[in-house]
Amino acid sequence: MQFQQLQYFVAVAETRHFTRAAELVHVAQPSLSQQIKSLERELGADLFLRARGNITLTDAGEALLPLARRILADTETARYEVQELVQLRSGRVRLGATPSLCTGLLPDVLRAFHDRYPGIRLLIEEGGSHDLVRELARGALDLALVVLPLPTPSPALTTVELLREDLVVVSSPEAPRPGHGRRTVRIADLEGERLVMFRHGYDLRELTVAACRAEGFEPDLAVEGGEMDAVLGFVRAGLGLAVVPRMVAARSGRGLRVTPLTRPGLHRTIALAHRSDVAPPRAARELQRMLLEH
Repeated sequence: MQFQQLQYFVAVAETRHFTRAAELVHVAQPSLSQQIKSLERELGADLFLRARGNITLTDAGEALLPLARRILADTETARYEVQELVQLRSGRVRLGATPSLCTGLLPDVLRAFHDRYPGIRLLIEEGGSHDLVRELARGALDLALVVLPLPTPSPALTTVELLREDLVVVSSPEAPRPGHGRRTVRIADLEGERLVMFRHGYDLRELTVAACRAEGFEPDLAVEGGEMDAVLGFVRAGLGLAVVPRMVAARSGRGLRVTPLTRPGLHRTIALAHRSDVAPPRAARELQRMLLEH
């Protein structure tokens, strides 16, 4: 019994027509008929009752059909699993992340992933959560690290909370300590301070500005419009303070003074997102597992 014969048998059983079945499996109709007859001879039973214009299954055919479907399904599963394993030796993962996460969270995880799967290319796209959600939705990314809540909630995305991260205030060591030298500062203490602010559309910008307005003041912006590296560089140069994630401050602490925010402080929730209607490739799922375990 050959795999191909079972394919042809199932095609005829489902179409109840030899010519349409041959078109379905892309083979000439005489070849399909010959393979079906060969299968019947091997099994010692007719599988179809062939009346003019009417093809029906015999009892033997009815018995074989669910078994044939299961064999074909198992074969397809086996092929898929082997291909998935091969993809961990080669292939790519397209990951989107906010710039602060590229600086803080990702380097260690990506190094561990690359050490384990050196044949897989990692394609990283930096952007704000709004842009990353759009790229996920159009299939340009496999996974994305985004900040919750999403700017425009999408039912087509699945999100899994990854971590809740504290925000801190960074300043130049040569500048006066924020909050009149206290060990922690309140958001209210930032009133009157010159701030270095991220560009529009940056999650941290929206969070910081909203926190200042909740305390009843508009932030005084010394410089605005930068990405993470630029903002940290401006702070080191003494142009002002900035509110950044703790992980970023820890990695970029050289030349920066880090001051925690007084409880309850400010936090952001990081989530891993992917499309709900399409399972990520095997390599992307493996990266997802490593991120969740990190």
